[in-house]
Amino acid sequence: MVAGWIRAALERCAAAGLTGVHDAGVSPRQEEAYRALAGEEALPLRVYLMWDGTTPEPIETMIARPTYRDADGLLTLRAVKLMIDGALGSRGALLFDDYSDARGERGLLVTPSEEIGRRIAAATARGYQVAIHAIGDRGIALVLDACEAAWPDGVAAAAAAGLPGPRPRIEHLQCVRPSDLPRLSRLGVIASMQPSHATSDMAWAEERVGRRRAAGLYAWRSVLDAGIPLAAGSDFPVDPESPLAGLQAAVTRSDAAGRPAGGWRPEQRLSLEEAVRAYTQGAAYAAFEEGTAG
Repeated sequence: MVAGWIRAALERCAAAGLTGVHDAGVSPRQEEAYRALAGEEALPLRVYLMWDGTTPEPIETMIARPTYRDADGLLTLRAVKLMIDGALGSRGALLFDDYSDARGERGLLVTPSEEIGRRIAAATARGYQVAIHAIGDRGIALVLDACEAAWPDGVAAAAAAGLPGPRPRIEHLQCVRPSDLPRLSRLGVIASMQPSHATSDMAWAEERVGRRRAAGLYAWRSVLDAGIPLAAGSDFPVDPESPLAGLQAAVTRSDAAGRPAGGWRPEQRLSLEEAVRAYTQGAAYAAFEEGTAG
C-alpha cells in the first residue's frame, strides 16, 4: 500500500513536468518501499530521500544505515530532515520579538537548539546532509549557531581539501534577519525556498511580523545578492507541485490573477533566468547532483 501511494504521487509529479523530487522526511518503511520501486524500475523520476529526523525519537537508528545512490541514479538516500520551529501562519515560527499581531507570542521551539546541534553533528559524522526547517528569524539564527559550532571554518576547510562540503540546507527561510545573510553565505548554507509561499501568504504575512521585519520575508533576491546558493521548490502537498506556479511567484510576486499589480514587495523579485536556475541548477546542487542534473 505504501509503495502504491508513493508511486501515485511520483506519477502526479512527473505529469507536472518534474524530473526529480526531494522527499523531505521518510520513515524506514517508506524508504524500503522506495527501494522496492527502484528495484522494479518503477520510479518515473529521480528521488532524493531524507530521513525524518523531526520526531522526538533518536535518529541514530536511521543514520546507522549507510547513504547510497542506486545504480541507475534514480534513488538517493543522503540527507536527514530536522525541524527547529513551526509555521508563520499559525504563529509557530520562532521570532526574537513578539508577533506584531499577537503580543506576548514569539513562536515555538519545536526541537531544543542543543538537540538540533547534536543531531546535526551525528548526521554529518555519518556522511549525511542536514536539511533543517527554520522559518522565523530566531529559528534561523539558532540553526546558524549550530552550523557554526559544527563547522567553525565554514566551507573553507572543505574547499581546501577539494571536498564538496556538508552543504547544510535551511528549509523555507521565510523571515530572515538581514544581518544573518553573511553568515549563511560564509557557512555555505543552502537556502531551500518555495516561491509560491510568498503569494499564498502575502495577505497576512506582514501583519504577523510588522513592517521592519517584513524586509526579510521570502527574501530570495537578498539571498542571491548575498551569494547564498538558492534552491527553489514547491513544498508539495502544501502548495501546488507545478513548477510554473513557483516560477510565476518568483518573477512577479503576484498571484495568478496578477494581484497586487507590480507585485508584493517587488524588490525581492527574480528574473526569469534566475528563477529557472533556482529550480534546476540550484535544486541539483542542493542534492549534490550538479554533475548529472539541473
